[in-house]
Amino acid sequence: MPRVLLIEDDQAVRDGLRLALTYQGHTVEAVETGEEGLARLAGDPADVVVLDLMLPGMDGFEVCRRIRASGDLPIIMLTARNDDIDVVAGLEAGADDYVVKPAQARVLEARIRAVLRRTGGEPRGQGAKPGPERHGDLTIDREGLVVSKHGTVIGLAPTELRLLLELSASPGRVLSRQQLLESVWDQGYLGDSRLVDACVQRLRSKIEDDAAKPVYVQTLRGFGYRFGPL
Repeated sequence: MPRVLLIEDDQAVRDGLRLALTYQGHTVEAVETGEEGLARLAGDPADVVVLDLMLPGMDGFEVCRRIRASGDLPIIMLTARNDDIDVVAGLEAGADDYVVKPAQARVLEARIRAVLRRTGGEPRGQGAKPGPERHGDLTIDREGLVVSKHGTVIGLAPTELRLLLELSASPGRVLSRQQLLESVWDQGYLGDSRLVDACVQRLRSKIEDDAAKPVYVQTLRGFGYRFGPL
């Protein structure tokens, strides 16, 4: 069963979500603070983290950054309102998705299963090749799911990797945000284009020489994104 670490300081919300997710077949460990959550992850890894942004002590943004710095564990953030600043800041900190509170259990369950499918399944890139591909200084191994630059492996979160695989599968082809939401996040996913923009920013910070002047992941204003041409 999927293991969920729920980090939520509101006891009523914490207990309600724990019961609902347990009923749906997840193994749920629920803690109250970010510090407790990080300590729990160090000793007992989870498959996905559900993280409230507004936590006492260490807030959810910092918890998210620390989790992302240590690995590629999927993170779904809980935000109290559909506020651009909170949502974008959380996505830029490394979250893979978000749910606006009050979080309905069925919505959260759907997001959890979607993020687990994305991180546990095969990449959907078109025209996948058996051997590593070279794009300028970047090497992409689709089968091994390894990306390197100048021979040094680049640590990418699962959603960042899937985004790169999708874009690089057809260099020069422009993909809209909606197309990327459907192919990278989940088929038919009715999501927020900010998920794409924030993930692009994180990906650029890792693979570009200068994220402000991207060579690999380029923006075509009003249309979307493309990989190259180099």
